[in-house]
Amino acid sequence: MQNILILSAGRRVELVQSFSVELQRRIPDASVFAADMNPDLSAACHVAEGKYEVPKVGAMDYVDKLIELCLMLKVGFVVPTIDTELIPLSFERNRFADNGILLIISSPEMIALCRDKRKTAHLFEGIGVSYPKIYSRNAISFPCFAKPFNGSCSIGAVPVTTPDQLTESMLVDENLIFQQLIDSSFSEFTVDAYYDRNGKLCCLVPRERIEVRAGEVSKGVTRKHQVYDYLLPRLSLLPGARGCITLQLFAKPEEGQFYALEINPRFGGGYPLSYSAGANYPGWLIDEYLLGLDVFFYEDWKSDLMMLRYDAKVLVHG
Repeated sequence: MQNILILSAGRRVELVQSFSVELQRRIPDASVFAADMNPDLSAACHVAEGKYEVPKVGAMDYVDKLIELCLMLKVGFVVPTIDTELIPLSFERNRFADNGILLIISSPEMIALCRDKRKTAHLFEGIGVSYPKIYSRNAISFPCFAKPFNGSCSIGAVPVTTPDQLTESMLVDENLIFQQLIDSSFSEFTVDAYYDRNGKLCCLVPRERIEVRAGEVSKGVTRKHQVYDYLLPRLSLLPGARGCITLQLFAKPEEGQFYALEINPRFGGGYPLSYSAGANYPGWLIDEYLLGLDVFFYEDWKSDLMMLRYDAKVLVHG
């Protein structure tokens, strides 16, 4: 049981490749497999050592089929990659473990705090991290930002600059929250944090987002400066966190102003930049969960490393 399965692989080619590289360095005979609802149309599935179809998250047989697949492939651990997988799988962690399969996933309580942005605000408050104010519906200040409390990838999130832009349908939509708008004078950062199996912070890499396309960073640069110094003591222990945790915030580093927006308890789309900078989360997961080794705090990653993404192709014959 030393193989790895990446779920909802989609376009996550670099993530699959990084796991493959690190696994071959440690366990040469093991393999990285990828799964998706439509693996034939997933670029990442085609670069993995095997591609497999799984049911849609929420399907009655989803967990059964997933465990059956893992046993067939001798999978030692599974890496979920999308938000909708996290809550249902977190409740099945023990069931996977009973079959000798480890889920790289945070606790259900931690995931619930992250999925509901209203609860995430309370989480930030508890650890001393500043966050944009959330307005009550009868006391909205403008400009503001409207977004689903359980959304992801910026879907359904819109700025509302004046009262006339606030429609009745928005006001009655119980999924929307109205939040203090952070203007464009702030820089946007995504932070890749690694927590070991005991919830201890082992690495923290802030990435400044220079350009974003379709909700994912296309140009970015690692920064070890005020954002790092601000977050390091506050994120040192995050109860229930395991593996890669992605935090988003806006900052004016030189002025000491920081506003955290959300936490995604999974690998983010821009993680390959942190990996290239030396934050070897795939390797550490293999060390911890397959080899039983301890992972220690690491901060010797490269700062000011810039990533400029471009489109590439995977050709599939036949």
